[in-house]
Amino acid sequence: MPAPARPPASGGLYRAGVLKFFHRVFFMGPAAVFYGIACCVAQRVLQCMWQLAARVDKHACAPPIIQTIEYSSMYIIPRLVTLLLLPLALACSKKTTGGAGGDGNGTDTTGNTVVTPADPATENSIGFFLNEWTAKSFTPPSYTETGVPSNPITTVTLDASTVVTKISPALFGNNSNPYMTQMVTETTLLKHITNLHPGIIRFPGGNISSVYFWNRNPGNPPPDAPEKLLNADGAAGDAGYWYGGNTAGWTLSVDNYYSMLQQTGNQGIITINYGYARYGTGADPVAAAAHLAADWVRYDNARTKYWEIGNESNGTWQAGYRIDPSQNKDAQPAIITGELYGKHYKVFADSMRKAATEIGKTIYIGAQLLEKPTESWQTATDKSWNSGVLAQAGNAADYYILHSYYTPFNANSTPSEILASAPKVTAEMMQHVKSSATAAGVSMKPVALTEWNIFAIGSQQMVSQIAGIHAVMVMGELLGNKFGMASRWDLANAWENGNDHGLFSQGEPASGEAKWAPRPAFYYQYFFQKYLGDRFINSSVSGANSGIKTYASTFSSGQVAVTLVNTLSAAQEVKLAFKNFNAGGRYYWYEITGGPGNFSRKVMVNGQGPAGEIGGPGNYTDIKPYAASVQGGVRVKLPPMGVVCLVVDKK
Repeated sequence: MPAPARPPASGGLYRAGVLKFFHRVFFMGPAAVFYGIACCVAQRVLQCMWQLAARVDKHACAPPIIQTIEYSSMYIIPRLVTLLLLPLALACSKKTTGGAGGDGNGTDTTGNTVVTPADPATENSIGFFLNEWTAKSFTPPSYTETGVPSNPITTVTLDASTVVTKISPALFGNNSNPYMTQMVTETTLLKHITNLHPGIIRFPGGNISSVYFWNRNPGNPPPDAPEKLLNADGAAGDAGYWYGGNTAGWTLSVDNYYSMLQQTGNQGIITINYGYARYGTGADPVAAAAHLAADWVRYDNARTKYWEIGNESNGTWQAGYRIDPSQNKDAQPAIITGELYGKHYKVFADSMRKAATEIGKTIYIGAQLLEKPTESWQTATDKSWNSGVLAQAGNAADYYILHSYYTPFNANSTPSEILASAPKVTAEMMQHVKSSATAAGVSMKPVALTEWNIFAIGSQQMVSQIAGIHAVMVMGELLGNKFGMASRWDLANAWENGNDHGLFSQGEPASGEAKWAPRPAFYYQYFFQKYLGDRFINSSVSGANSGIKTYASTFSSGQVAVTLVNTLSAAQEVKLAFKNFNAGGRYYWYEITGGPGNFSRKVMVNGQGPAGEIGGPGNYTDIKPYAASVQGGVRVKLPPMGVVCLVVDKK
């Protein structure tokens, strides 16, 4: 008999199968790929069997069993393997029928099956600030059809497969103060605050809270409040008390603070006068100050959930930092310490909680901590503040209070320095609080950043578009680092040649602004919140040096959203890719950018803005978003030093 057919020499049949496999990879899709793999494996098995038979008798005909194996290997086994693996191929394939990051109309780049991810357990650092979370829905709006980049090189991936956290509604707050008019008389201001909806508005400050008597009229402080107070150096000066009963037009009374909240649809957070517990000259100044605070809780009558004991009480600038021991009746030291504040906190909290119980309500009371490790130049009070407070009140506090002004104090910081501070400082703050709690052996509590802004001066940084970009980045970083609450400082302040933290102008002639004109940061915050969902998700950017920061979210109605921040001075083009999301027909976005120069006081939104070089679009609530079809992918151009707030509709 002729010699039997054998596998080609040197594994030729095997290589032929490999070539068939690669042909199917590139031209025939997932099912053919797995069939090719099966053929390669089967042919390799056949080759080995032939080699084994050849060792027995290289001239013998193939026995029946080998012939059976040959037939099975070439025909039956590949088909069976393909049938078994085909469902897996379809489920795992990265090929899409189009869409962002793909080549068509917006389907998921990781597959067509979308699942609803479970919400994670509430982080301890957020806690009860999430109690008032509500679902958000997105309704496709009227739009302006706009062209998009043809071939972006940077990809931003939005991962909707996992929820990082539900978004606390208390993260977008601001600060009012007693020197910005009665507010309720200012129709324009109330309209802007209502449109912005910060959610939380703090009162009465700020340093003023340490000399604020909420239930007194001008010139009528408590009898145990001295006429003069000491500064950090021990020099006496006029106390300069403020009064909640003052109804003059230039100030803000307690009652009009409440009225402003009601008219604008926001809620408050109140800072209690802790300084009075230090400088009061009565027999028990701590009890007197705590009782005054408890009376405010009763008067408040459940309108306010969140309360703070004091403001920056460790600071040398604060009333009560230093007292005259000869006038003190309960043997307090001249200089405040964290341990002393912690002991006093418990007295305040006990009185205030009892008052809340009387009216059948629950309130949450915060204790002050420092936001970062101390440096060599800082006071002994600062250096032991966190450990002292936490040792005494760590387990008694409902939440921890931080303040940060991000950039170096009174430095002429550059745009890149200001923007770089947002991710760096925010992460460091949260880490420091966690480390402080761990070192003290106390539980982690919700974290509230009740004052934040920048301290950059000299180039009108605070009233520029850079302050607006920074505000967006801080809010995004607060989300990612799982803060519970935040309030930016502040709604209105004083011009001081542009070194003005105010979100709105007081209308000083030197500013060139109308009274209550929004500053750039207002517009950036407004559109960031407008296109922010209710759950924060992960996002990533291809390329380490893109200079793009991303903050992504989902809506309960199914859409995904992302705010894209270009921190570079050149425009960039971006395409989006998705995990666990199928894009619908369109995506919508707002493009927010400043005017020329490093620090512009002008804001443009989708090409609309003021005729001059100061201010933003007066019709900001009516501006239509840009929109484009998802055919060919979700693609957008980021302006230099600009922000894009974008929502992709669901399929």
